[in-house]
Amino acid sequence: MTDLSGFDPNGAGNPNNNVFGLPFSEEDAALVILPVPWEVTVSYKAGTARAPEHIFRASLQVDLHDNDTTDAWRRGIYMRDVDRNILLKSDYLRKEAELYINYIAQGENVNDNKFMCKTLKEVNAGGVFLNDWVYTQTKELLAKGKLVALLGGDHSTPLGYFKAIAEKHGNFGILQIDAHLDLRKSYEGFVYSHASVMYNALNEVPEIEKLVPLGIRDYGDDELKLVNESNNRITVFFDRAMKERLFEGEAWKTIADEIVAQLPQKVYVSFDIDGLDPKLCPCTGTPVMGGLETEQVFYLFRKILSSGRQLIGFDVNEVGVSPTEWDENVGARVLYKLSNLLLASNPV
Repeated sequence: MTDLSGFDPNGAGNPNNNVFGLPFSEEDAALVILPVPWEVTVSYKAGTARAPEHIFRASLQVDLHDNDTTDAWRRGIYMRDVDRNILLKSDYLRKEAELYINYIAQGENVNDNKFMCKTLKEVNAGGVFLNDWVYTQTKELLAKGKLVALLGGDHSTPLGYFKAIAEKHGNFGILQIDAHLDLRKSYEGFVYSHASVMYNALNEVPEIEKLVPLGIRDYGDDELKLVNESNNRITVFFDRAMKERLFEGEAWKTIADEIVAQLPQKVYVSFDIDGLDPKLCPCTGTPVMGGLETEQVFYLFRKILSSGRQLIGFDVNEVGVSPTEWDENVGARVLYKLSNLLLASNPV
């Protein structure tokens, strides 16, 4: 048990401590954050693989008082060090993937180029490796009784965690904060693309009984067809439709209540930062105009908990690396809010 008698929660964030300046070890922390420095298949801007380290530094500026919880952090939040081997593997495969993406973007046939065939095979094998690694890491932490959060990286990273948490909790639903549906099958030929994470999740994790994407404003016809044929397993709250309702005088409370009603008892939050208005995350991988405000999302989280539903886990992904550290600052505060809510939703 960590002795907090000498720790000043109102003092400056101590860089010698862990995330948010907290003095916990992994053994003593109730919640462990797993950084996953991976962005192999990003199709626009890169940088998210190094976001966990930047978010860690920005977290030292986050004040510990949280209006929605009562000192939940005192149960312990700890973030593991970034695994340099995973980062190096991501860097290598990212360069391979860039060559491949540039090749197919010019209309070339992959089967005509043995090097590109080999590259595609390597990248897809890398996705399998990453999913297995995340599954193993999160499964071990859950077996130790830890609450687990995942910090990416791109949005392909949590698939292994979905599988591990399904084994622990059984059926659950995912609230997906995102600008994109991520329901593409093998996007650009990459089976485990960041644009395919929810397609893969629904096909590989049968315990996901409900997917509720929120803030969606950029998607393809094939994804929309999949939603319409899902037999209500997927219920989307499109950004445009929500905005029109707000413009015409409806309250956010009404919409939030409808969202909560779509979720089962156990809820996992998958937070792609590009679900927010891009003024909050301009350096994310694929920014899209429109989107949500943080307080809208935090209000919704409070509604989920007050409804009696249980938050069982979460991930935060697609945070860009900014010259001003603005994106990382927003990412750190989203991470802290969700960490406190996860702790509050799972009392001892």
